[in-house]
Amino acid sequence: MTPRARPTSPTALAWALARSHLRRRRTQNVLTVLGIAVGVMALIAALSLTNGFTGALVDATLRASPHLSLNAFTPGRRDLSLEQAMQKDQRVQAFTPFLADKGLLTTPSSPGRRAGVDFATLFGVPAQGARVLRLPAPGNDLLASLKDGEVLLGSALARNVGAFTGDEVRLLGSTQRRTVLKVRGVFTTGNYLIDSGYAFTNLHTLQALQQTTSITGYQLRLRDPQQAVTLGDDLTRTRAYSPLPWQSLYGTLLEQLALQKKVIGFVVLLIVVVAAFGIANVLTLVVFEKTQEIAILRAIGATRGLITRLFLLEGLALGLGGLLVGNLLGLAITTYFTLRPFQIPGDLYFITALPVEVRLSDLLGVNAVGLLTTLLAALIPARRAANIEPARIIR
Repeated sequence: MTPRARPTSPTALAWALARSHLRRRRTQNVLTVLGIAVGVMALIAALSLTNGFTGALVDATLRASPHLSLNAFTPGRRDLSLEQAMQKDQRVQAFTPFLADKGLLTTPSSPGRRAGVDFATLFGVPAQGARVLRLPAPGNDLLASLKDGEVLLGSALARNVGAFTGDEVRLLGSTQRRTVLKVRGVFTTGNYLIDSGYAFTNLHTLQALQQTTSITGYQLRLRDPQQAVTLGDDLTRTRAYSPLPWQSLYGTLLEQLALQKKVIGFVVLLIVVVAAFGIANVLTLVVFEKTQEIAILRAIGATRGLITRLFLLEGLALGLGGLLVGNLLGLAITTYFTLRPFQIPGDLYFITALPVEVRLSDLLGVNAVGLLTTLLAALIPARRAANIEPARIIR
């Protein structure tokens, strides 16, 4: 007796027919796959560059800004109970008292050099302030060793005032008192807004200028910057301090960056959608060409579900091929820009190089949307094929 042949499952039959169709239209299929791949590649590259830009800008900003500032409602002496609470809190990496002021910096004219003038935000911090900030070398070392009567200027501020290391600048503070400061050095964060507006002195110098022993509050560096809002609320719930987390200080900037990412992602996503619906064109042509074969399959017992599955598998194969190639191309481009960052003017875009940050969530989102779009595009001709009436076509 000969063994009975094992019946072929509907899915296996649909996949066998789908492979047969795909092999017969190789040129169109390759072009469809490449269209999807280019769209996915552009979307991955755009999102990664946007992530890198946002991350680099935030990092450059937080080099010269604390993660959290606690500003006293009424400036006064150091709060020992608050300092003990910050020392015990595991979320706090470092903290420092500070005194803030705004002033006018000027330099007199001299032969071959014009007079310079610019406004600046001054922070008076003790040596431990270098543990809260992350100024690029040698900025932090200079900050930790500032002596009375010395000032550390942002690089763009120094250029605007026309004063560099070793020069003297005249400072007019908000209390209308004047003093002369010696430029100890210049720092550069990469964020033009900070480099053009911030200056640091030691705490005693600024207190002497204002003739006070009070402080404005405390600046903190956290182990996780995202906890700044929660920690600020916890520390000030029963104390006369106002928390100012970095998210609030730069909230408008963060909202603009988030909106920018959404707009770029949506615009580039349209490329993927248009390319994915190229699958509908290819499969629609297949339906027209194979109308009689589909009618015969229906006549010998093929169900509507089998025919629908056949064309969905073809669309799925084309979509997965495009997504695979697109992911490889997108990761290749991001790797290239990681090794050779794109240079941009720092005075216009805050940073001097455009880094890349690939996020798994973005990759999963791009592939999920691409796959869903290709399946929806394949569903249109699949339903058309499944609705073919075999009796009418064969007759």
